Amino acid sequence: MGSVMFAMAHRNLRQIRAGRIQGFTLLELLVVVVIAGITLGAVSLNAFRSDRQVMQNDAQRIALLLQLTREEAILRNRPTAFEADANSYRFLVREENGWQALTQDDMLRQRDFKRTPMQLSMNPAPTEASAPDTLRIIFGREPVDKPFALTMASGDSSVVIRADGVGHFAVE
Repeated sequence: MGSVMFAMAHRNLRQIRAGRIQGFTLLELLVVVVIAGITLGAVSLNAFRSDRQVMQNDAQRIALLLQLTREEAILRNRPTAFEADANSYRFLVREENGWQALTQDDMLRQRDFKRTPMQLSMNPAPTEASAPDTLRIIFGREPVDKPFALTMASGDSSVVIRADGVGHFAVE
């Protein structure tokens, strides 16, 4: 092992004397820095999602949960509801003593909006009165409901969830 090290050191010494040691050129270093900058830029764009993307993801989740809630109403044979205020949303089931939160169901548990405060509006407006500054959408036992559009807005971003009344929910 010692002789190998001696041979390598001797060869390096000969290269130094001959002036043949080569390093990286400025152009090669510049190319590496540009590639690293482009890679970091792409990663940072994906890491910090825009407000619009955050709203879109919240709306997609809510649309899927609305579909699940509607199916729960039909399967349980009792009304279920989506209820939301400026900060969070939850799902309810109609019991003998009134509306009760679905706490034992992990999918339909209460969640906070990613962007707050959230302004919610529905067209046509809900028919049943709920608490002030709260929106409630009720799904009955029937397989056909009234179509509606739920608009979610926060800051400059907004998104609409459209229900066709037969169980399809689309995010626009």
